[in-house]
Amino acid sequence: MNSKTGYDIKSLAGLGVAFVVIAIVLSFGATILADLAADQTSGTYERNATNSGLESLEEFSSWLPTLALIVVAAVIIGVIVTYFAMRA
Repeated sequence: MNSKTGYDIKSLAGLGVAFVVIAIVLSFGATILADLAADQTSGTYERNATNSGLESLEEFSSWLPTLALIVVAAVIIGVIVTYFAMRA
């Protein structure tokens, strides 16, 4: 935020890119682990570790909508605070 010119919306590009990169990494990670699990024998240590990794990625991926909502809420709050700060 620059106090002379107000809120710079261009600074949000980094947040958007970071969010997209996280989603892509989770997607590729899940694809790779699923391919690994398909080639492993059921009940082995390797298969259990792969399944655990898949479950972890699924759990983290389920939080992406919540993280997006938090980022959007932070942006809206930032815009409102900057607006009222410039009026004062």
